Amino acid sequence: MNINAIREQFPILHQEINGHPLVYLDSAASSQKPRSVIDAVKRYYELDNANVHRGVHTLGSRATDAYEGARAKVAAFLNAGAPEQIIFTRGTTTALNLVASSYARAVCGEGDEIVITPMEHHSNLIPWQQVAKATGATLKYIPLQPDGSISIEDAEATITPNTKVVSMTYVSNVLGVVNPIKEITGIAHRNGAVMVVDGAQSTPHKRVDVRDLDVDFYTLSGHKMCGPTGIGALYGKKALLNKMEPIEFGGEMIDFVDLYESTWKEIPYRFEGGTPIIAGAVGLGAAIDFLESIGMDEIDRHEKQLAAYAYDKLSTIEGIEIYGPKTNRVGLLTFNLGDVHPHDVATVLDSKGIAVRAGHHCCQPLMRWLNVSATARASFYLYNTEEDVDRLADALIQTKEFFGHGIE
Repeated sequence: MNINAIREQFPILHQEINGHPLVYLDSAASSQKPRSVIDAVKRYYELDNANVHRGVHTLGSRATDAYEGARAKVAAFLNAGAPEQIIFTRGTTTALNLVASSYARAVCGEGDEIVITPMEHHSNLIPWQQVAKATGATLKYIPLQPDGSISIEDAEATITPNTKVVSMTYVSNVLGVVNPIKEITGIAHRNGAVMVVDGAQSTPHKRVDVRDLDVDFYTLSGHKMCGPTGIGALYGKKALLNKMEPIEFGGEMIDFVDLYESTWKEIPYRFEGGTPIIAGAVGLGAAIDFLESIGMDEIDRHEKQLAAYAYDKLSTIEGIEIYGPKTNRVGLLTFNLGDVHPHDVATVLDSKGIAVRAGHHCCQPLMRWLNVSATARASFYLYNTEEDVDRLADALIQTKEFFGHGIE
């Protein structure tokens, strides 16, 4: 894996911020885009811009081919059974809300259970709170181990025959921990529940095979995997998708409309009302081509090496606390530097051209479990290097010296 050659394909990385070469360590929030993705979106607007599934003219046909071609690429990338099992959405948040609103509200009732974890992003927590309130179902949490991981024993104790839905992030956006999705899916199925996976942080970093995992629903966001913003996808098993009702109504999702009744198209189109995110889908397809050209196994290997290097490097800094397990993690480190506020840490790092995240990372319950109000987070991707980690470590040491009164 030639990192220098990869970096050359990302125009945004070749600039200075506050007089320093940019070190971008916020890919868990949103990754940068290679030239091939930027060009694909530009080419669509310059040459193929038209609505899909509607016109018989040449531009409409080319736009439809590009849009449906992107759907096929997502299906192949996840090893889904067929392209119609992929529904394009605005991102993981929309996909999770679709499952919660269309599937879960229809199957949950008094006495039923929905099981999630305390590490969930708000996008995979609030929708289930709303389902529980609307249906009378009980929301339950699999407890976390001291290092933030989940044990199979705790999952088995929490998931019961009353559980209708288990929903869990594959990779925590705070702890970096990789959850045992395949094993927990087995537990869910043995109890008659469906398994929903938040794949926002896993899809960009590791090979995902939804049929091997046997999950019922899987979600992803394009902007975290070198694609454009505003595009994502939901994978679902056909039998479940076919039973679900749409939650948005309008053009293109209908089969027949009368004055008082309407019927819906087949999947996936019944869930894609209105003009879809065509350019976003084209860009997502180009992003998948880019990732596949490098190889997901290579990306996974590179990030694990970088995460291990960063963990060891930052652990030598006096006063730093790193959250989450040392092993079995993806390429992100969430930390605090003594009692220096994470926003102050991020501000000093930005002055040195280093971009990190600071705040609660849309995980307020997890922040309370960690007994902190906020953290700083450095997240790595395929274009980051050990030199980036070295610059981060040096800058944190300088931050510590600047706020020396707050470091124990």
